Amino acid sequence: MDRHFNKNFKMPPGSYGVFSILTLTIWVAIYDRLIVPWLSKYTKRPRGLSLKQRMGIGLFLSCIATAVAALMESTRRARAINEGLADQPDAVVNMSAMWLVPQHCLVGISEAFNAIGQIQFYYSQFPKSMSSIGIALFTLGMGVGNLLGILIVSILAHATKRGGNVSWVSNNLNRGHYDYYYWILTCLSVANFFYFLLCGWAYGSEEQNVWDDDWEDKKDEDMVMSKDSPIVLYHMGVLLKGDLTQQEVWDDDGEAKMKIYICVSIIN
Repeated sequence: MDRHFNKNFKMPPGSYGVFSILTLTIWVAIYDRLIVPWLSKYTKRPRGLSLKQRMGIGLFLSCIATAVAALMESTRRARAINEGLADQPDAVVNMSAMWLVPQHCLVGISEAFNAIGQIQFYYSQFPKSMSSIGIALFTLGMGVGNLLGILIVSILAHATKRGGNVSWVSNNLNRGHYDYYYWILTCLSVANFFYFLLCGWAYGSEEQNVWDDDWEDKKDEDMVMSKDSPIVLYHMGVLLKGDLTQQEVWDDDGEAKMKIYICVSIIN
């Protein structure tokens, strides 16, 4: 494909991913400053959409992105064959490479919805002391996804070249069928989207499961006093001072209801 951005600048072949990053950055600013205030008037939510809705929109857009990539590759391959370039993988097809930009932009918007929404979901649903686990789960999902992508390519490379056929993921783009590969990714993305809907339904309302950080902070404040901390108490005319000893309060059924700390020495 013709990678000339203009007459004087030719884009490197591996640089088209920058459009995903630029779209993500621009969309986050637009969504936060313009779309959220407008949506909040109708949804009555301070964030405009719930976190599960944002993740679902991101997954849906990823399905559209792979479908657009499949259609674009099918068009490119057909044009290359019509121009007699089937056996010339290094030849330039009479087609602008800027047609690849829409699919990268869709990937950027899908990441803006799904990735950011997923991180915020972990932070809101996990206790504050476990917030780092949310980032770990997100990066773990990315790593597993990359491994699955490599596995899919390896399976297709071996399965589609049987019988002397050209592999779908051949080094010769004009002989291969990368459009079929993108359609397989689209089907997997659609299946993943419906699986997400099932998990979201099973999880329930995210508002009911938001972790109360104020309660956790209050609990931390209550636990500042340890059993080794000195204390001075005045009870029934007697001044008590000393180290705290942990004791249990038992109910009528013989079960411990709570733990308290009492002083062990008396000051005359």
